[in-house]
Amino acid sequence: MVALVTTHITIAAVTIFLHRCQAHRALDLHPVISHFFRFWLWLNTGMVTKEWAAIHRKHHAKCETEEDPHSPVTRGLETVLFRGVELYRIEALNQETLDRYGHGTPNDWIEKVLYTRHSYLGVYVLLVIDLLLFGAMGLAVFAIQSGWIPFFAAGVINGVGHAKGYRNFDSADKSANLSPWGILIGGEELHNNHHTFPASARLSYKWWEFDIGWMYIQIMAFFGLAKVRRVSQRPKFQLPCEHIDARALQAVIANRYDMMSAYARSIREAKRAKAEDALQTLTSMRDELASLWERSSLSVEQLVQQLEDWCRRAEESGVAALRELSMRARSYA
Repeated sequence: MVALVTTHITIAAVTIFLHRCQAHRALDLHPVISHFFRFWLWLNTGMVTKEWAAIHRKHHAKCETEEDPHSPVTRGLETVLFRGVELYRIEALNQETLDRYGHGTPNDWIEKVLYTRHSYLGVYVLLVIDLLLFGAMGLAVFAIQSGWIPFFAAGVINGVGHAKGYRNFDSADKSANLSPWGILIGGEELHNNHHTFPASARLSYKWWEFDIGWMYIQIMAFFGLAKVRRVSQRPKFQLPCEHIDARALQAVIANRYDMMSAYARSIREAKRAKAEDALQTLTSMRDELASLWERSSLSVEQLVQQLEDWCRRAEESGVAALRELSMRARSYA
């Protein structure tokens, strides 16, 4: 029981402090809470805040390329799953990564003198505490405490989270949600949601998904111990507009992930129904729609005309799914 409670606190420290607060600046934490998490991570993992944040930011910036520090796409799932910590340690030696991506992390006296300079001392202190409290059984407790993060966070999330699971959003990478209920790994199971909205303090998106890390953040915010800076917004709808204007264009671009998620569902349904003609039309027009937010050289007026033309052709295509997608595009508030 002690091992499970302490490992859960460690998971909370990783997802709330290291990930959402430090790496993505999605929330601010009260100094007392922030330092508790720093101390706890030093004691239980030996991880350095600057190294962790820098490596994670680089993962997002170079996702699933050769420069990604821990991509199963380029390094293999088995390597990331069982050697995830080793990949972190290798990248932590890359000073260029730390200099470029490690900005804004704690740099006070205790960070320099203890947490960074003697990063692994805390783990030895934890071993001594476990042995004093539990005797020989303390070795088993310590094994669980020291192995939990390397396997579940560095291995399962970074590895399986880019290989298996379901996807709410058709993101450019292969990220997937491992489970709709993010409890065991603090909400990090909702990995596709996170890669779609990396700056969001909440990792759940659908009403039936649960992010225990977000629950803890809300509790801390209620007591003034946390302040949420950014959170993913669910789409809002209105009656379909008859004519596309600049506002409608901006609404579609702002809700592009929801739009492409609905588009992906339509393509899957066409595949299941073996509707080859509809599938071909859906696929070709998907790339046209995506170009709205991928092209930066066109003027607003040109993009408005492009979206208006897309909606018109979608409604005249004879494909029911495309007509529904056009109505969705016209209805974003």
